[in-house]
Amino acid sequence: MREMLVSLFVERGFAVQPAASADEALECLRDVEYDVVLSDIKMPGRSGIEMVGEIREMRPETPVVLMTAFGSIDSVIESMRAGAFDYITKPFEAESVMITVDHAIEHRALEEENRRLRRAVDQTSAFGDLIGASPAMREIFALIRKVAHSRASVLITGESGTGKEVVARTIHYHGARSGNPFIPINCTAIPEGLLESELFGHGRGAFTGAHTSKQGLFEKAKGGTLFLDEIGDMGLGLQSKLLRVLQDREIRPVGSTQSTKIDVRIITATNRDLQKEMEEERFREDLYYRLNVIPIHIPPLRDRPEDLPLLVDAFVKKHSDGVRQHVSRVAMERLMKYPWKGNARELENVIERALALSSGDQIDLDDLPVTDL
Repeated sequence: MREMLVSLFVERGFAVQPAASADEALECLRDVEYDVVLSDIKMPGRSGIEMVGEIREMRPETPVVLMTAFGSIDSVIESMRAGAFDYITKPFEAESVMITVDHAIEHRALEEENRRLRRAVDQTSAFGDLIGASPAMREIFALIRKVAHSRASVLITGESGTGKEVVARTIHYHGARSGNPFIPINCTAIPEGLLESELFGHGRGAFTGAHTSKQGLFEKAKGGTLFLDEIGDMGLGLQSKLLRVLQDREIRPVGSTQSTKIDVRIITATNRDLQKEMEEERFREDLYYRLNVIPIHIPPLRDRPEDLPLLVDAFVKKHSDGVRQHVSRVAMERLMKYPWKGNARELENVIERALALSSGDQIDLDDLPVTDL
């Protein structure tokens, strides 16, 4: 197989360095910088997954594509979590290998192009628009750094108001796709019949009122990220079509006979328990495993009280219109005792209202809304 792949890439004009084991490959990588690494998972000595971890430390900018036996979903999930850029299943066609490797090389080129645009991140309190100093938030920051440059699908879970879209945006804008669109859509806000058209587009005359063809969000997000919020509310019919898109990496607009290849990263989010939804046959198990390659869970604000003062400070700065204002000690103590069922979204609403009611340079107890606070 190695000799066949070498011949394939040489014929296409690539410079190729073969290696018979992970150790041999790592020796090559110590001396030479490669555009992409293509490796089997099962090899003599160290596995391809073990090798990915070492490459991520040695050459973090080098994308790794792994080959695995068809249907080995555990290996796929493990390789993506280790930091692999993508995977291909055996047996495979030569063209599918070329497409995947081309994507990996494009990914690296975009990463280098956008490197100067990335901001340095404060590891203790903030990551872009994400705020937090709790161990849970630090773990999320670390996970974002690992997955931002991957194409792997991410499933974000957490209660309403915890900031799932903020996490999705942070992943996008700290990865190689940051120069391309980030397009969010709420699967609950649009009826299923219209949602299909929104996602995949439609051809002229596809249904009553379709006087012109329309480009779908998958196409509009080309090279970027499509964020599907509240994926747990998507109907089973549309779930099966989304699964097909993830498998084939192509879409077919409603009413069209032509399919279009797509290059889009999928990030999804839900406040539902998808395990329970699968048990009650309201969510497809095969789609779940496609979406849940990288799971990120955001704990509710009541479980990370050390983050609350930081969030309060950030919201005061955001809504104070440039006026220097702060929260008094007694007001902060009251805020710390509240359970925040609406999480950060509810906290921001309270701070914005308190600023509007405050007449001085600080928010005091009298300025807090007359509620259970």
